[in-house]
Amino acid sequence: MEDKSRWGSRSSIFVIVLATIGGLTLMGFFFTVLTTIFLLKAGVESVTQSSGDKIGVVEIFGVITTPEKVIDALKQFKKNDQVKAVVLRIDSPGGAVGASQEIYQEAKRLDRIKPVVASFGNTAASGGYYSAMGARYIVANPGTVTGSIGVIMKLPNVQKLLERLGIKTTVIKSGKLKDLASITRELSPEERAVLKSVMDDIHKQFIQAVASSRHLSMEKVTALADGRIFSGEQAKELGLLDELGNFSVALDKAAKLAGIEGQWEVLYPKKDKISALREILEESGARTLANLVDLVVQKNSVYVVPE
Repeated sequence: MEDKSRWGSRSSIFVIVLATIGGLTLMGFFFTVLTTIFLLKAGVESVTQSSGDKIGVVEIFGVITTPEKVIDALKQFKKNDQVKAVVLRIDSPGGAVGASQEIYQEAKRLDRIKPVVASFGNTAASGGYYSAMGARYIVANPGTVTGSIGVIMKLPNVQKLLERLGIKTTVIKSGKLKDLASITRELSPEERAVLKSVMDDIHKQFIQAVASSRHLSMEKVTALADGRIFSGEQAKELGLLDELGNFSVALDKAAKLAGIEGQWEVLYPKKDKISALREILEESGARTLANLVDLVVQKNSVYVVPE
């Protein structure tokens, strides 16, 4: 009898869990349908439009791989007459050189029309710092990790692994450097020299951008551009940024540079329908999964009751 009772109890719990999963799934489905209908009827903006002056905020978070979203946001604010200034909110360890350069150049073009202020979060290093060079004013926290003015290329070499596996590669090429940086063999001295020259040229471009933006000499920036990182406080002392403060300080500075008097609002870029829907679905899915985990944990928890 006791075994049947336990089996019945477990079966009941199993049924409850299945029913809950089904209910959550059904709710998620209806939520998705309603959200899709809503997004198809109208675009999504992070704040409500009004007739007052606005400060646009463009976020650069995580590793920089592609510049399109940031550039599109900058162009949106460039066309919006209500937006009087833009803040680049950066929290990034860096990323692709080309993408960082494109953001830097677009921000610099916008700054000729409307003031652009960069605000550093936890990290704004390497490509994250490079992107900020398009701003006329930079604000960072005292503990922000920034700098890392340099470039790096890492090339794996799997030649010995392939040899152990009995795999051999055959290369047919039109020029002696066509398979430059191949991972199946060691670099030749000539190849190493070619790659080093490319890295040196990109490094020089980075130094020139910093020197121009920060009004520093090439010699001073070159001395700092060995890849080292700085705290926000150190960077300010070296002239790599302008002021220590948080995001609110950067917004206030942008308003001041734009000559805004009175109240102003923060405006985030308008998101396309697909991106907005993706974010909503990801958030909804994560919430459903978390609820399910909580439910399973509760059903399998052992409670100690005092006698």
